[in-house]
Amino acid sequence: MNGVFCVAVHALIFLDKRNCMLSSEELAANICTNPARVRRVMSKLKKAGLVTTKTGNEGGYHLLRKAGEITLKEIADALEVRFVEPAWHSGGTDLPCMVASGMAEVMDGLFDDLDQRCRDRMAQLRLSDLETQLEHAAARKEMTHGL
Repeated sequence: MNGVFCVAVHALIFLDKRNCMLSSEELAANICTNPARVRRVMSKLKKAGLVTTKTGNEGGYHLLRKAGEITLKEIADALEVRFVEPAWHSGGTDLPCMVASGMAEVMDGLFDDLDQRCRDRMAQLRLSDLETQLEHAAARKEMTHGL
């Protein structure tokens, strides 16, 4: 998985929590990345119908649906993210050894299966589930720091 998915989830949850139009600069400051990266990610989310945009001085991004209605799989699909993929293939298809010539195909099958399992799990999770986790984490911090 790459950071694009993390940027998207962070931005969408922040938009939901703030419940207002936010610029790419405001989102980038909260995500700790640059506005150009945010704009690239958000353009894909807009195309998927997850956010709307407004141009101009008062412009920015706004969440179109409630966090409880958006699955993490929808976000991944909008971004065309693969959760599990090889960064490198061993062996070579032109080699005479069965292991060397077939390992890449076998590993690709394994990675495809694992990616699908991640997608199945992401279909069960909603943005609101992560918001709940954030709230619990904040409460734990508050309890720890308040003692």
